[in-house]
Amino acid sequence: MNPAATSGARARLEAIVKAYDVRGIVGDGLTAETVEALGAAFVDEVGAAGGRVVVGHDMRDSSPPFATAFARGAAARGADVVSIGLCSTDESYFASGSLDAPAAMFTASHNPAAYNGIKFSRAGAQGISLDTGLAAIRDRAADYLEGGIPAVEAPGTVTEADVLADYAAYLRSLVDLSAIRPLKIVVDAGNGMGGLTVPAVLGEAAGLPALPLEIVPLYFELDGSFPNHEANPLEPANLVDLQRAVVEHGADLGLAFDGDADRCFVVDEQGGAVSPSAVAAIVALREIARVTAAGETDVNVIHNLITSRFVPETIEAAGANPVRTRVGHSLIKDQMKATKAVFGGEHSAHYYFRDFWGADNGMLAAMHVLAEFGAQQAPLSEVAARFTPYSLSGEINSVVDDVPAAYTRVVEAFTGRGEFDELDGLTVDGVTAGDEPFWWFNVRPSNTEPLLRLNVEGADEPTMAAIRDEVLALIRAA
Repeated sequence: MNPAATSGARARLEAIVKAYDVRGIVGDGLTAETVEALGAAFVDEVGAAGGRVVVGHDMRDSSPPFATAFARGAAARGADVVSIGLCSTDESYFASGSLDAPAAMFTASHNPAAYNGIKFSRAGAQGISLDTGLAAIRDRAADYLEGGIPAVEAPGTVTEADVLADYAAYLRSLVDLSAIRPLKIVVDAGNGMGGLTVPAVLGEAAGLPALPLEIVPLYFELDGSFPNHEANPLEPANLVDLQRAVVEHGADLGLAFDGDADRCFVVDEQGGAVSPSAVAAIVALREIARVTAAGETDVNVIHNLITSRFVPETIEAAGANPVRTRVGHSLIKDQMKATKAVFGGEHSAHYYFRDFWGADNGMLAAMHVLAEFGAQQAPLSEVAARFTPYSLSGEINSVVDDVPAAYTRVVEAFTGRGEFDELDGLTVDGVTAGDEPFWWFNVRPSNTEPLLRLNVEGADEPTMAAIRDEVLALIRAA
């Protein structure tokens, strides 16, 4: 075996295998050959030889050939591949959960068109991170790239399946929208997979009965080049078209999905963005009420450390236990299972449900918002305001050449002014006295891009803005 070649294969894989998924630029480390090796390694790691593996993909040009290469590697190691074709990421979780089979979803989520990646699940839609198997998949794939994929006595097969109708029916069974008041909704799919799933779940494309919803479609054409705007609604610039359309159409609200449609963002009737933390609080209340009415006690609800302080306050006020976690879908899925949490919410609009195998599902969160809002007459701006008492900066990204130096500047500036927490990046919770308004901020490196991410919250806008501007200046100092 050539040590230099082995080292090169390992380096390429280390560059694209992140904390909880695979992500990289197509052709730069992420190639059909690499993907085939990852497919073989995945089967070995999850023990799928002789069993089924689900493979799905989004609408990026590179996704179908990558899915084919992965299936080839998986079948070579003895797995029977169930190819579900075009799907959203949460649809792939549905297939993994309902079939009780490991799954691989080809998508780069909100990243630009040049990127692609893989989100892995163990059977039952359970997450895989570096600490729970992804590192082993990476290392075994490196060996396969160097030495080839060993043949097995009984190679697997590849068959196709369409699970969209079953997925839509299952979501309808979890949230009943049939009796809400009529609503007009503008939906921006961003040329991503929401263009496939929204008509199936909220419309009649999957053969389900009509709901009292008038949907105004925006960019429903599946196009992985993202010709209208990036499919990342977390960036305010990518919400502008939806905000304008909601006002122009006199709609009750707007929904925006990211590229793989596992995240959903909400816009009120005035075009104002509803904080994902507000959505998390709304859904948390509904899920807590549902399970406590069924007799459950000691209810846990997860929130990551960047959600608004109002989220844990809401959970506690409803009689449940808030569980604070790091950021990241595989990590939170592990915590959902460990704590038996009924729901989990992230600042980035990932929402996790125990009734959805602990996996995240933006469509299901949107349905909860529609159910809650559709049961009352108040406009959404008024409803959302009740769940947004504090001022949030939103996530602000900065390209930083020297991350340790930036951290040092922030630590030195805030030593003695706040309590430090390094659960995920650096969180500083301001030490305030008397009636001084509270504040906190978090700075953390991206797991998928060369960025530092800043989130700030304050009791009011001036407090938040002052801390935001001070920390940004420290981060971006030359």
